[in-house]
This record gives sequence, structure tokens and C-alpha cells, in this order.
Amino acid sequence: MSLRKFVCTAAVAAFLVITAPPAGAVEQSQPDGIDALPFMPEPATQVWATRSLSAQPGQPQPQFLRLDIDQLTPRFVTGDSPATVKITGKIVNVGDRKVSDIVLRLERGEPLESEDDLRKALREPAAAEAVQPKFTQIAPELESGQQKDFALEVPLRGTEPTSLEVERPGIYPILANVNGRPDYGGQARLAALSTLLPVLGVPGGETKGKPGAGAKVTVLWPIADRPRLVRLGGEGRSELVDDELAASLSVNGRLYGLLQAYEQAIASMSTAMCVAIDPDLLRTVQAMSTGYTVRGGAEGKGRVEAKLWLDRLKLAVTGRCVLALPYADADLVALNRAKLSTMRALAVSDGPKLIQDVLSVRPLPNLAWPEDGVLDQSTFDELVTPLPDRPDTGVKSLLLDPTGLADAPGTAPVGIGGKNPVTAVKIDSMVSDALQGSDSRPRTLSGVAAPVESQPVSVQNALAVLVFRAGWQGDGRNVLVAPPRRWHAPLAEMTEFLTAAQKLLAGGYATQTGLEELTTATPSVTTAKVAYPPEAGAREISPVITNSVTNQSVELNGLVAAMQQEDSAHASPADLAGPLWLGLLRVMSGAWRQNEEGARSAAVISQGEIDALTGMVGVTQPNSPILLGSGDSPIPVTITNKLDVRVTVRINLADTPGIRKLDLADQVLPARGERVVRVPVEVLRSGRFPVTVRLTTPEGVPLGDTVKLEVSSSAYGTITVIVTVIAGIALVLLSGRRIYKRVRARNGENGGAPSIENVTPEKSSA
Repeated sequence: MSLRKFVCTAAVAAFLVITAPPAGAVEQSQPDGIDALPFMPEPATQVWATRSLSAQPGQPQPQFLRLDIDQLTPRFVTGDSPATVKITGKIVNVGDRKVSDIVLRLERGEPLESEDDLRKALREPAAAEAVQPKFTQIAPELESGQQKDFALEVPLRGTEPTSLEVERPGIYPILANVNGRPDYGGQARLAALSTLLPVLGVPGGETKGKPGAGAKVTVLWPIADRPRLVRLGGEGRSELVDDELAASLSVNGRLYGLLQAYEQAIASMSTAMCVAIDPDLLRTVQAMSTGYTVRGGAEGKGRVEAKLWLDRLKLAVTGRCVLALPYADADLVALNRAKLSTMRALAVSDGPKLIQDVLSVRPLPNLAWPEDGVLDQSTFDELVTPLPDRPDTGVKSLLLDPTGLADAPGTAPVGIGGKNPVTAVKIDSMVSDALQGSDSRPRTLSGVAAPVESQPVSVQNALAVLVFRAGWQGDGRNVLVAPPRRWHAPLAEMTEFLTAAQKLLAGGYATQTGLEELTTATPSVTTAKVAYPPEAGAREISPVITNSVTNQSVELNGLVAAMQQEDSAHASPADLAGPLWLGLLRVMSGAWRQNEEGARSAAVISQGEIDALTGMVGVTQPNSPILLGSGDSPIPVTITNKLDVRVTVRINLADTPGIRKLDLADQVLPARGERVVRVPVEVLRSGRFPVTVRLTTPEGVPLGDTVKLEVSSSAYGTITVIVTVIAGIALVLLSGRRIYKRVRARNGENGGAPSIENVTPEKSSA
């Protein structure tokens, strides 16, 4: 054997010795806790999917298999459930080599006994090695890119080799564990998935007894989206950023699914459910229903879908509980930090009226649900203080996360004292956090110190927490469930969650409590205080965006101050500025948290709308150069107002060598009118001058474009004439003085000579 072959053979043998596990150590080749987080991916038909595993902390291992589970049955076990647990899905070879001997089994851990145990399981998957049944073969081998569908059904209880051996009710961690043998390696765990399985009753066995007092369940159902409206117009003239809402409002779309899940549950949960609606979304869908265009000029395709969805929503919420979110779901804390109190008042007070106008239902009054359920003290004070110049009595009730409150024990509503007392209703953070999407709830991986990964929506875990609240903590506690504002769970998942809630209600483990009942209750604790966690500040709209909005608001305020209504037949300044204020609220939407690029795009759009309004007033470019007949001739400037309001403007001339500006009073332009204003100037010299003219409001807001005029003058200016006259006089005086000196000098040379008048001229000789 050559030396080269010997070295290669030794290297391969060493690799196989290192990577191959010892006999009987299939399960021990990979720590069970690593990378066992549930995942809710796209497409919507999937329940969970796994991701790559890590063999050592901070050292990523190549991924060989992916486990996608389409269905888990049952999701919530009761005494009348099937006696087996079934999972269906597929295993996909996503690596670069063949994998052989692919097997799968379901494992379970010990039931979680306390709230602390459950919270830990939501942060990191709980251990699931208490019962490790027999593996079931899925495929003898899979080449790279191949996949294999599977359906695994195992007994819930009993002594069969594949049984989970569940003999009593509890909240059980379960693990779907896939083993295989990749080429050039040994048998190892190549994919895994962990979640929680609530067992309220064991089929054919023990059932959890009903608690003394059932949980009081209230469910907020959010109907919201990110801002998309650019401009509101008449039929067919509204404009949207994109046409994604058309798909969302259609069958199998996100907003369609939210509404359908609500419609299916409302018959048996009418008291418990309250729809939280973003007024901006409602306005946008209403605009779509009359025809619209997409930015760039294309015609929108969702007119029919928007009208059908809006009609269904109106029918579904008639006579039901409705909560108005801040307009465009604006970040109230960020608005307050930017000192935009007027916009904050607009965000909170104008939305309920719009909802009432469109849906013919009155939202719960004086109630606010801020982003993340937290407020800082300054924003809280602003919200609860009535505004003297507006029909605003201030917020009377708040929906807050427990982390946003201090000195507030228990789950019942509490009072926040002060000059304007407020009732704070606490959101159940454990249920709601389990429902949170990957954008807001980062989690560290089990057994991995370095990377941090975000957990997507996990309805199954939230369902398990809800069962725990009702079945094990049944102490009459309030359970206010608040899913993410822009919930992306598939319709089937939403339905599963609401179905579990209905089972708990029907079984007497929970009772329905209306949101209005909570907000109007007399708090037993009145000494609570607001708290603002540091991590909440890190999620606010960035200062770059708030500074941009502040600058735009100053510009818009200056423009409004220069406007006056012509008469009752014309528009008012509020009619023109109102849509622009709403556009600024869209820039401050909580949808842009952790998405500064989206916020920047919204800021560009709002600035463009302001520029379009200020561009309606400006200077008209003349067709030919302007000729001045004299040095003090005024420059004629034509100014135009295309707005439906009067506008007070100021004409500004840039400094021009050879021309001096004179004072000119502000001009009032009539609505949709044009005027020629003679701007007084003083020409200091003859010649041709480029004169730059621009209009502004009296407060300095630029209007229209800057216009450059060509001005010609062959006449002397007043100063030039004065200088010339003075020079002429000086010349005459100097000339006279010189003549005078010459005469005196001549007289002095002749001494006493007789005067010329007395001299008789001599006669000439013949």
C-alpha cells in the first residue's frame, strides 16, 4: 500500500471512530433538550416545523432532516377524546447526503405542576425523557432533496411499546424525536420538536375535577394590520402602498381567517369576546370597497373582497363588544416622547367615532389598549387628563400587561389613583406571551449559550396554558387573553384555540366575563402605579423616525396657521390637514417596531403628501424676461393658489447683487385664485439680474417651487440719480471756485492799474 493511500485510510477510520456513537447509545448521541422549540411556519397548513440542531454551544451543525407536522390529534385531551395520539406530516432531507434508517417516536416528560414550571417550559422546552417508547421506522433511506410523508398513531395510555403511558391529567411536555444515520456518520437525533399537551381527562381513566370557582375568561380579538393607505379620495381615487390587503381579505387570507374564526366562536362565546379594531384598517378597507389604485398607478384588485369582508364584519359585531385601538395602532409612548400631544389625542379620540360611523356600533368609551400593554408615567398622565379645547374627557380604563403595573396584586382590575383615577384591567401575560409571534418574543435556545432565536406563534402552548389556568388554578381568577395585534396564525390554529376555550366553558372549568364588566368594576386595590420596563423602551419607534414626524408636524402646523376658510361653500383648513395628520400617525404605528425601514418608507409617503399640499400654492414662472422702466419700478410676481381655502403668503426675494429688496406686507390669496403682486425693489445699477423668488407662510413654511425670474433694467436707480446730481453739483462748485481763484489772482498781479472800464481804446493809424 502506498503512503498516500495509508494516510487517507487512517483519516477516514479516525473520522468514523469519532462520529459513530457507541452501541445502544442512539438516544444519547444528542442531548434531548437541544433545539426542541415548537415552530409555526408558512404555509398555513403546517402546525409546526423543526430547525437545525446544535451539537455544541455556539457551534452550528449541518442540518440533515427537517420535520414538518401538519396535524396533531387531539390537541386538547378530555375524557371523551380518542385513546390515541396521532401526528401526521413529512420528513424532508435538507442536507447534502443520504440519510438511512429514519425512525420516529413520541416521548413525554413528567406533568408540569406549577405556574413557574409552565413559564420555564415556555422559555425553554421542558425535559421529555420520562417515557421513551419504541421507535417506528419512517423510511429506510432518503436521498438529498427527497421527502417522506408519515402518519404515526400511538396509544395515550397502557403498556404497549409505543404508548405514552399517560395515566392521570396534567400538562405534559411531549417530544417528536427523529433519528437517522447520515452517510459518513453514525446514528443520531437529526430532527426534534417539543410542545405541551394538555390532558384534562384520560380516556377511560381519571378526569380532572372541576375547581371551586371557574376562571373568568375574556378574549380580545384583534383586527389590525400595518398601515397601507397613502391617500383617501372619492370613488376609485384612493391610493394604497401595495395590494397585499386584497389577498388578506380573500378566502384563506389572514384578515379573512380572523373574521371567520370570530364568527364561528361568537355564538357560544358572545359575552367573553371583544373585537379590537384599528380604525385606520377600517378606513382603508372602506376606501378599497369603492375602488382604489396602488402606488404607481395600477388599479387595485380587492374591491369586491373588501366590500364583502366589511359587510360581514359589520354584521358580526352588531350588538357585540368592540374596542377601538389607537388610530393606525400608533405608539402612544413614542408620540408623547416626541411632544406630539395633539396627535396623541387624535389617535385615541377620533378612532371610536370612525368605527361607529362605519360599523354602526359604539366602541367601549374612554378605554385604551397601548402597544405591549405598557405606558410610562408621562404618557399615562397625558392620556388620563381631559383636554379643555376638545370633547375629550380623558381615558378612564386601560388594558395593561402585569409588567406595566406595580403594587397590583391578584388578577382582578386595580385602581391607579391620582387627580384622574383610572381602572387598569390586567392582561394574562402567560397565555398572551405564548401566542406572541417571533417579532416580539426572543428566546434563548435550550442548551445553546449563544445564538438567540425568535419563537413564532405557538397556539398549542397557549392552549395548554389556558387549560392549566382553568383546570388547575381555578380560583375565580380573571384570564384576559390578548393575542398579538397583527396575529398571523392560520385559521385552523385560531379555531383550535377558541374550540379549547369553548370546551372549558362547556365543562364548567371557566365562565365568560365581558370586557365592559371588567372596565366598570370597582377595584379592590386603588394604590397601583404604572411601570415601564426597560425592554419596552428598546422596542419603541426609533428617535430618527420621531424626529422626522416632529419636523413634519411643525411644517403642517405652520401651513394650517396660514389657512382660512373662504366661506361655508368652501373647504375648511381641517378638511385639508386632517388626512395629513392621520398620515403622520401611520408613521408612528406600532407595526413599525423593530422595522425601521418600514417606518422610513411611511415617513417618505407622509412627507410627499405634505409637499403635494404645499405645492398647490406658489409662484408662476413668467413666459419672458421682466423689463423695468425705471430704477424704482416694482417687479411683477404672479402667485397662484389652487387650494380650496384662503392662504396668507409671504413673498421672499433672495439677495441679488444690484437690487435691494424693500418691505412688502404679507399677501392673502383667495381660494383657487391668482394675483399679480408688484414687489417693490430698488435697482442700484442697470443690467440683467436673475432674481430668485419663493413663497412661504408667515411662519416660514415653504410653498411651491422656487422660481428664478430674469429682470432687465436700463434705467438708473434712485440712489444712482442722487449720486449723479450730487456729483454734478460738486463739479459746478469746484469749477466756480477755480474761476474765482483765477480772477482774484489776475487782479492781484495788475496792482493799482486802472479798471478796464475806464481805459479808452487806442485808435488805429490809417
